Amino acid sequence: PSLFQALHQLYYDPNIENKNLAQKWLMQAQVSPQAWHFSWLLLNMDKVPEIQYFGASALHIKISRYWNDIPADQYESLKTQLFTHITRFASGSKIVLTRLCVALASLALSMMPEAWPCAVADMVRMFQAEDSNVDGRARCLALLELLTVLPEEFQTSRLPQYRKGQVRSVLAQECGSVFPLLEQLLQQQDSPGFIKQKVLKCFSSWVQLEIPLMDCENLIQAAFTSLQDPELFDTAVEAVVNAISQPDAQRYVNTLLKLIPPVLGLQEQLRQAVQSGDMETSHGICRIAVALGENHSRALLDQVEHWQSFLALVNMIMFCTGIPGHYPVNETTSSLTLTFWYTLQDDILSFEPDKQAVYQQVYRPVYFQLVDVLLHKAQFPSDEEYGFWSSDEKEQFRIYRVDISDTLMYVYEMLGAELLSSLYDKLGRLLTNTEQPSTWQHTEALLYGFQSIAETIDVNYSDVVPGLIGLIPRISISNVQLADTVMFTIGALSEWLADHPVMINNVLPLVLQALGNPELSISSVSTLKKICRECKYDLPPYAANIVAVSQEVLMKQIHKTSQCMWLMQALGFLLSALQVEEILKNLHSLITPYIQQLEKLADETPNPSNKLAIIHILGLLSNLFTTLDISHHDDDHESTEVKKMPVQQGPNPVVVVLQQVFQLIQKVLSKWLNDAQVVESVCAIFEKSVKTLLDDFAPMVPQLCEMLGQMYSTIPQASAIDLTRQLVHIFAHEPAHFPPIKALFLLVTSVTLTLFQQGPRDHPDIVDSFMQLLAQ
Repeated sequence: PSLFQALHQLYYDPNIENKNLAQKWLMQAQVSPQAWHFSWLLLNMDKVPEIQYFGASALHIKISRYWNDIPADQYESLKTQLFTHITRFASGSKIVLTRLCVALASLALSMMPEAWPCAVADMVRMFQAEDSNVDGRARCLALLELLTVLPEEFQTSRLPQYRKGQVRSVLAQECGSVFPLLEQLLQQQDSPGFIKQKVLKCFSSWVQLEIPLMDCENLIQAAFTSLQDPELFDTAVEAVVNAISQPDAQRYVNTLLKLIPPVLGLQEQLRQAVQSGDMETSHGICRIAVALGENHSRALLDQVEHWQSFLALVNMIMFCTGIPGHYPVNETTSSLTLTFWYTLQDDILSFEPDKQAVYQQVYRPVYFQLVDVLLHKAQFPSDEEYGFWSSDEKEQFRIYRVDISDTLMYVYEMLGAELLSSLYDKLGRLLTNTEQPSTWQHTEALLYGFQSIAETIDVNYSDVVPGLIGLIPRISISNVQLADTVMFTIGALSEWLADHPVMINNVLPLVLQALGNPELSISSVSTLKKICRECKYDLPPYAANIVAVSQEVLMKQIHKTSQCMWLMQALGFLLSALQVEEILKNLHSLITPYIQQLEKLADETPNPSNKLAIIHILGLLSNLFTTLDISHHDDDHESTEVKKMPVQQGPNPVVVVLQQVFQLIQKVLSKWLNDAQVVESVCAIFEKSVKTLLDDFAPMVPQLCEMLGQMYSTIPQASAIDLTRQLVHIFAHEPAHFPPIKALFLLVTSVTLTLFQQGPRDHPDIVDSFMQLLAQ
């Protein structure tokens, strides 16, 4: 009785704790020796489906996990009982029937091939035998259910590796008993839809057992026919795609060639679906075309005499790439095709030179067409339409454009410089055509294509870049998306600008103007940072202007925190190329307002809002010092040797500034010593400076070591150990600086060991940092 009580609790008790207890108890019951006995009782026809389901599940668990507990002399009776119950449930509860089928499938897999040699043929025979009590259709459905779950159970079964291979090959041979039956059911005129549906599902399940493609030929053809029936469409698509995509299929080239005509035969249905806006149908047909093209392009290209039929398939996929509508709002199909274009190109470029030359001739025009199609698909919708999109749709569209960008960059390998020239010509025609003014979307997409390639490919040798830089100022920027792309394009060309500094003045004003627009925050700041990093030796004439504009936008707080940090890094690069007195002058005007703010904040009582302000200011300083490097440690370009300044005499500007603010920083620390984030921000300033300045940091070592020692012995924090490790790392080869660092190391060690005696578990971050210090 307690079993029924527990089941009743599990299914009907509103109290969640009782449910959980019941579930725990029942899980133990399922694996107990008694399960053999009670499972059959629970399957009585007078029980409710939930209870019957539990009985069937218990049987499956016993058979699949505790097979070795079953004496061999009970196999036959177990088999017979399961067959009887499956027949009994053929017209009963669907979920119980499925569970019983899974149990019998598990039994068959464990007995094959020795104890039950023709398991699958036996199953088919058992259910085809006349049984007057059970309706023929119900019997047929029960058999199809059993045949469908058998391969699925095989995929998830816990058979040992050697048995898996053995059973797989037995099953693959047994498809001879299954496929003729499936073909017959699909071709029968009077087979109802739900039977055909089940047949297609069953076929889908079997093809995943790596069955030779030629053995599936008739069923694949029958599945193609089923695509005309809207009720069967989805299941038929799955079946065809699974059959074509199995890894083994490429060995059967003749069968693959036979599949091209029926795929091409779907073009009319595809066109009609696109015309009537039936996205599901166009999506399904596209999946089939892509499955054939993507999985087998190499095998099909190898059949040179069939090049025209493969080209027709490629053109069908091109139609899917260029399907009308805006992704993801009025179409979801075009994104399925992008990987195909990579695969096809890789396969063409992997042939030996003669064959490759032939295919280049056939496919270069196709890839030029692809570029047009992709740039058309990358276009933004009208502003009005875009206004109605949800933020999720906008984000999906952004990711889709990134995928298009990656594809274009890849296509460049096939088309080379000619691709850039064609983009440039189109852009030039658009911008100079006074007759028909173009939409901003058109201009943006062409620039986006250009930027996609320039971002990763070295365009320094391209003869169209000077023209492009000349065109950029002619673009009338009426909208944010276009302005963003203009910025990113300039950023992508920053290395080219470093080699052609006369052109900097063409684009720098645009970037500085964009800095003032909060909507262009990310694109304008990241572009300025790239220009300051790549072209720093050519920027001194513009430095005053760049610093002035940057200061203004920083003071107006136009940008979010992370963009403010990037902007400071940009200024660090910029200042690195100036004379020392210029650097100091600029640093003074740049930093003074922040130092004044910090002095005010240091006097206030700590609270959450002034904490954020302090962390922000400390962050700005450490980002500035990250890139401000007058010794040019980061310059590995040979070409810049000529431009290097003579080595500066006197202290490093960063050290000068740090010494000026050192006491202020100590004051901030004394108030915030127990706040890990503030301590971390203080340490970050010194850590970034030490990393950039290296030996030039030496004058600061004694006072920094003293401050770190005081900090760490008052309240130990991991960030102080990390900074100590940096000092050890950089000054390890300079005995002159050992005394303060050595004293600090001893202090940190003794404080940490005391901490460990109280129990290191409460300070995992300190344990980690301390071990890294010792390793250093």
